[in-house]
Amino acid sequence: MNALAQDLRIALRAFVRNPGFTLAAVLSLAIGIGANTSIFSVANALLLRPLPYKDADRLVILWNRSPGLDILQDWFSTAQYLDIKNGHSSLEEVAIASGANDDLTGEGEPERVGTIRVSSNLLSMLGAQALAGRLFLPDDDVAGHPATAVLSYGMWARRYGKDPQMLGKSITINGQTYEVAGILPQSFSLPREVLPTLYGPEQPDVFLPFPLGPNAAGIRTGEDYNVLGKLKAGVSVAQAQAEMDTLTARLRRDYPESYPPNGGLTFGIVPLLEQVVGDIRPALRVLLIAVGLVLLIACANVANLLLARAMARQQEIAVRSALGASRGRIVRQLLTESVLLSLTGGALGAILCLWSVRWLHVLGTKSIPRLAGVVIDGRVLLFTLLLSVFSGILFGLAPALRVSRIDLNSTLKDASRGSAGTSAVWGRGNNLRRLLVISELALSVVLLIGAGLLIRSFARLQSVAPGFNPQNVLTFELALNGRRYSEKQIRLNTYRLLWSALDQIPGVTFSGGVTALPLSQSFAWTPITVEGRTPLPGEKFLNADARVAGGRYFQAMEIPLRSGRFFNEDDVTGKTPAVIVDEFMAQQLWPGQDAVGKRIHMVESEEPWFTIVGVVGRVKHESLDSEPRIAFYLPQTQFPSRAMTVVLRGGTEPTALSAAVKKELRGIDPDLPMYSVRSMAERVAESLARRRFSMLLLGLFAGFALALATIGIYGVMAYLVNQGTREIGIRMALGATQREILRLVVFQGMTLAISGVAIGLAAAFVFARLMRSLLFGVSAADPATFAAISVLLTFVALLAAYIPAMGAARVDPILCLRAE
Repeated sequence: MNALAQDLRIALRAFVRNPGFTLAAVLSLAIGIGANTSIFSVANALLLRPLPYKDADRLVILWNRSPGLDILQDWFSTAQYLDIKNGHSSLEEVAIASGANDDLTGEGEPERVGTIRVSSNLLSMLGAQALAGRLFLPDDDVAGHPATAVLSYGMWARRYGKDPQMLGKSITINGQTYEVAGILPQSFSLPREVLPTLYGPEQPDVFLPFPLGPNAAGIRTGEDYNVLGKLKAGVSVAQAQAEMDTLTARLRRDYPESYPPNGGLTFGIVPLLEQVVGDIRPALRVLLIAVGLVLLIACANVANLLLARAMARQQEIAVRSALGASRGRIVRQLLTESVLLSLTGGALGAILCLWSVRWLHVLGTKSIPRLAGVVIDGRVLLFTLLLSVFSGILFGLAPALRVSRIDLNSTLKDASRGSAGTSAVWGRGNNLRRLLVISELALSVVLLIGAGLLIRSFARLQSVAPGFNPQNVLTFELALNGRRYSEKQIRLNTYRLLWSALDQIPGVTFSGGVTALPLSQSFAWTPITVEGRTPLPGEKFLNADARVAGGRYFQAMEIPLRSGRFFNEDDVTGKTPAVIVDEFMAQQLWPGQDAVGKRIHMVESEEPWFTIVGVVGRVKHESLDSEPRIAFYLPQTQFPSRAMTVVLRGGTEPTALSAAVKKELRGIDPDLPMYSVRSMAERVAESLARRRFSMLLLGLFAGFALALATIGIYGVMAYLVNQGTREIGIRMALGATQREILRLVVFQGMTLAISGVAIGLAAAFVFARLMRSLLFGVSAADPATFAAISVLLTFVALLAAYIPAMGAARVDPILCLRAE
């Protein structure tokens, strides 16, 4: 311990005497360690920390899949839920849920609240306990039982001010009365990323019971429900999936009309944690590699600084060796200095990480699942400590071993002559420094090419035509819930009043609505048959996206009409049902023909045939980087749905219309709340949030890498010129011109740069292959990106080498030789 304390005192004195060196080294390490700690905090929250539920490792979510019908993730019908519940022995429990956004009225202002209807066992299966009152009981699953509700903590605090007398009171949702039976604790939440209900909220406010009717076992349509399960102890997901495959094989055999052979029905079992983090794993893997490369570059930079400092201390180390210090003692002293530097850099990096986590909470709102769990906890701090110690040893060992092998006689003899040493500017003794710079440049090439590919992908994605014009469009959601709107005609009249009122608002050019707005994560597909079409072998029907459009929706979104007409007031109940198809559906089902006048049949509809009256442009519905299915639209005047997303096109900033819209709504029905008010441009930007997040982070890390590599090559060239001043002076005394000296030094710098770029290009090909799932419209071996980054790095290296070369060319040979 005394020896360690002595080493620490010597190291501290050395750092105080060289504040410039200390600051440069600590900042380089802080960037590398801080970046690694920040991304590790994300990985820790997403992958290492279990979900906050009881027996989280046994919780699974199920998905209804029909790959032959291009359905890879669908919800369940009540019959399918009961099939699973009664026919699967690997699951200890099975629960059903359905989400919605409903109207809360009565006491206070009307409010749109997120609700989830659940079977009585769901909350207890997740380990939830009531903060007050009780959770649901089996009796709540029985149809006709008095309706109860369980409030989330947030709802209880926000709406009711944490009223301790709330239990037993009644609340009114969609015109129906529910008695508050319990309140959940603040620690419990069930966000959409965990339970992605079809129509549900981001965070539920109220949980309601889900009593199944007597006919539930026979209803195989209406696949709108989530199914969650809990594996029995000791049962793996693979075992449960094998049993589920047996179950679905029986369903395909017993119900061929509902599950045709070409669909390939199967129920997939996914661990709940995988459901939450599955989509972000590729991006997180790339970012973890990126921050690792940044740390390696920082370590190479500091190793170069330490090597330069150690070579400058050769005389000191030679004297200590001559006085009896062993090689191990010298190595230990130098490693102590490097580890102390790294720990200081790690401490500063942890502070940077605290700031960056706050930044991640802002930037990653729509990008990172479990965002609230991204915090600096004990595991993250331990990671920072271990990483700091490892980094200190990594960048300190090579310089320590290099300088500990000095020749005492030649070093002391050079010092007595005042020489800089035997390592001239082109000496072999500087190969390690050159190798470190080549490594920095190579790693920088990898990061810059990765960032370049993501930037080009993002640019390509932004240039994708979504099939509509998002500029100057205001959107909000509306639902005509409750018994007041139980009749179709009342709903139809209300929406007619709404379209008329909205069109009268100054600045509004068109208004309309749709049941599934593009890029809103709202989906609805239905089985159809086509008149005159010969089905393929094993095909019973086709699946197509179905949307109900009202008002002048197509004009408001500027979705182009390709042929035929839009819906009009003649499309009313009692007349032939009309339908508008998108151009992709028209091309697929009636290639080379005019689709107008053709007929389709919706399998789940009582109407025999729907006549196509128009063809509109294809819309990117799920995301800008995915290919939509065939799709069609039904007129709201014939199918008056309760809930719609309203869109208004105006000539001004869309959000400026909100107050006027709210006023018109109050005039129609004071209890109608408008919610999810956003411009369409904001929705488009949100759909790109995860790609933007990956691009910005990788671009930031690449920028750090470029800066560190530039400093590295400049530092090496400046050091070599300084060490070789005597040799340069002799060359110039023997007749070398300033231009020849300039060319000589620049050539050495460019040799390092070209070597680093060449190695980096090879490594970048491998790195880019890992990024393929993050790219769009750009090849992983995109020649433009590879060429641009190569030119950029070469130019930066040229500048970094040119400045020391100019200094070398100005050396006065007389003064140099006189000093020697």
